[in-house]
Amino acid sequence: MHATAAVTLAVFLVVTGVMHFLAPGYFCRLIPAWLRRERLLVAVTGAAEALVGALVLVPCSRPVGGWTAAVLLACYPVSHVDALRRARPDLPRLLERPVGAVARLVVNVFYIAWAVALARSAADADARGLVDQRLGEGRRSPERKTCR
Repeated sequence: MHATAAVTLAVFLVVTGVMHFLAPGYFCRLIPAWLRRERLLVAVTGAAEALVGALVLVPCSRPVGGWTAAVLLACYPVSHVDALRRARPDLPRLLERPVGAVARLVVNVFYIAWAVALARSAADADARGLVDQRLGEGRRSPERKTCR
């Protein structure tokens, strides 16, 4: 996967993570009531998103960051399914209507697929670099940097 896709995902995660602290009320509304402790969950997920974004941003930690992002993003459908369960067509906000709740689920699936594709691509690039080094060629692609 191209470095631009990795940097874009990283920036998306970091910005979203920071937004958890700048606009916590918005994110609290996304958490199902039965989970409770909304403010704590918003803070923890915000910090996790920012940290995972940093892992994705650094090329040598990109495989781990990509897989961690996929796991983190895979936790969010809980709130999307809860929103779908509570959705009604007469509610004022689009995300509270059935079409909005379904869109949230679909978009989240794409985010997970993006993170998995990134992790697999980064792991493949690392493996190719390791094979090149063992063969004595020592080549690495220009966008890959080692963290030694």
